[in-house]
Amino acid sequence: MSASLADAWRAARPPVAGLHLDSAACSRQSLAALDAAARHARHEAEVGGYVAAEAARPVLDAGRSAVAALVGMADAQVVFTSGSQHALDLLLSSWPSTERTLACLPGEYGPNLALMAVHGFERQTLPTDADGRVALQEASASLAADPPDLVHLTAVGSHCGVVQPLQQMATVCAELGVPLIVDAAQALGQIDCAVGADAVYASSRKWLAGPRGVGVLAVRSALMRRLEPRLPLKEWVGPLSVADRLELGEANVAARVGFSIAVGDYVAAGPAVVRARLAELGRLSRTALADVPGWRVVEADDEPSAITTLAPTSGADPWRIREWLIAQRRIVTTAVVVARAPLELTGPRLRISPHVDVGDDDLCTFAAALADATAAI
Repeated sequence: MSASLADAWRAARPPVAGLHLDSAACSRQSLAALDAAARHARHEAEVGGYVAAEAARPVLDAGRSAVAALVGMADAQVVFTSGSQHALDLLLSSWPSTERTLACLPGEYGPNLALMAVHGFERQTLPTDADGRVALQEASASLAADPPDLVHLTAVGSHCGVVQPLQQMATVCAELGVPLIVDAAQALGQIDCAVGADAVYASSRKWLAGPRGVGVLAVRSALMRRLEPRLPLKEWVGPLSVADRLELGEANVAARVGFSIAVGDYVAAGPAVVRARLAELGRLSRTALADVPGWRVVEADDEPSAITTLAPTSGADPWRIREWLIAQRRIVTTAVVVARAPLELTGPRLRISPHVDVGDDDLCTFAAALADATAAI
């Protein structure tokens, strides 16, 4: 089944120029998503942007519905954004002004921490185990003793492929009556996010393989009614709903159309099948990289994530290694800087994140290239 999935995923896309191991940064779009975005852009030139946007409404609504289904929130209102950071900015800036405490992981994404500070939120730190995973019993006790106004959980980090126990944390938060907000930028499409959260936000360009510059924010209706968007002012809103106010503003509708098609492609491929293959690729990656000199695989072999990070053990510079791999072997990876998780990371790492069209031989090719790069630099 994995072979047929890989073949179908590969055939749906332009040929790759080298080896793409960077889906946690930006996946490769399908021809269908690219063509849909291009057709919409052409339609804007033919009939005008706003007329074309109205004509695209059924496609956009289908994209919203697909996202709501993937996050398990049938009653959710789904707002398009320009990306994950924009989604979190909208949510935190609209949060009731008298409720400004939250709990999050010590490995929280650096830009998220900045937004939390900008919007005046006081942070509590969720207890974790040695791998950075939420320690459920301790977290439950901590939250019960001092309940924050919300729990913000980044389901899979940008700096590490550890998968957080989403379902269990959703249960804990529901029992305590604390809203759970899930950062699914690295999770949606890679792990099951249908856990009963109160809000989920994500990016188009990662595991769902949509265009850059698009994100989504899905919010349960009960929470949406409590939000207080900054713009426009209440006395000016007229018939606009809270969701309409959050989404109001300039938009790249062509990219949103492309994203909606990409979500449809993902659903058609079978979310459970895709997730299983991604977890398998993570295990295969860690096995292939276990003995590369100068590097230590961070994640456990059986971590159900396609993200694998490597910590240098002999002074290698991940950024220089990344550049060498691109220039010499046309292999795309990510250099993870400390700013991605400034409260947890102690040094930079190299990250790979293959999608389902990457094969076992590709991982062996990368392992050999990494060894060559380490020896050459």
